[in-house]
Amino acid sequence: MNAQRFDRIMEMLAARQHDLTLCMEQVHKPHNVSAVIRTADAVGVHEVHAVWPGSRMRTMVSSAAGSNSWVQVQTHPTIADAICHLKSQDMQILATHLSDKAVDFREIDYTRPTCILMGQEKTGITRQALELADQEIIIPMVGMVQSLNVSVASALILYEAQRQRQNAGMYQRQTSTLPFSEQQRLLFEGGYPVLARVAKHKGLPYPQINDRGEVVADAQWWATMQSSGRKK
Repeated sequence: MNAQRFDRIMEMLAARQHDLTLCMEQVHKPHNVSAVIRTADAVGVHEVHAVWPGSRMRTMVSSAAGSNSWVQVQTHPTIADAICHLKSQDMQILATHLSDKAVDFREIDYTRPTCILMGQEKTGITRQALELADQEIIIPMVGMVQSLNVSVASALILYEAQRQRQNAGMYQRQTSTLPFSEQQRLLFEGGYPVLARVAKHKGLPYPQINDRGEVVADAQWWATMQSSGRKK
């Protein structure tokens, strides 16, 4: 990893917003999932969440997220499990839903720990999710259509969150607030993708990356990396 790439990754890590996220409830079209993840990366979201019963969602999310390894996707079997997990992190849960009690999405304070809940493409957010959410929000529209594509809607809301956080100086940190182990994982996978794939295939622990972006590993680790076959 050259110095320029190391500096770029460190800059990205410092700007990551670990307390801003988005949860997709049964969003099932791969191109929508991929677009949401891409936007999340663009605004500095570190992790997004997805809910779909069974194994289909995990497989689909893995495929859709393949082009963007910088954003983690955590899957949950039910919306109740997802919201319980997010509320344990003191996040406000905002559900995008057209109703009398919904407020303009721009009226929300996104500098607070926040999760934006996006519903399924055709039917929207489930009744259970609405009951568990803290606030319903809408994107005002004056045309004939009453809803936007889920990836477009999520982009509008995430960029409003970014605007507020930018004004509050939340992107101007010099160091990352992510756990050190997570920073190390991203540095290794992003700075040494080939080595990371080999280490994962062989079942080897990731080595440390020092403050110059160099791999720090003992001779045994390198020998195992260069040998044929998996670690036993």
